[in-house]
Amino acid sequence: MKGLGSIETMIARVWRGSTKPENADSYEAMLKPELLPGISKVPGFKGSYFLRLTVEDEVEFATILLWESLDALKAFAGENYEISIIPEERRKYLSKHDEKAAHYEVISHP
Repeated sequence: MKGLGSIETMIARVWRGSTKPENADSYEAMLKPELLPGISKVPGFKGSYFLRLTVEDEVEFATILLWESLDALKAFAGENYEISIIPEERRKYLSKHDEKAAHYEVISHP
């Protein structure tokens, strides 16, 4: 993906998953302080947001991972970069989740 001219566009990888309220704190604790071990050291990684929202009888989590470019993301995640990365020990807490992450061009950031 290219933005204006030849400048590569920053990419936001967005993923959502839900759990039952009784599992929410345990799931959250597994993701803190780092979503994926060592990701902060990966070239091209620019930061992340971890969001939580209670919706009726479930708690939804969303992760936003920021990458300097789609190429940097692909270098980390491989050619099948859209597939969700969910370690097995975390899957048991999820009642539903996105099978693929969405990838947005970041058009504004601080």
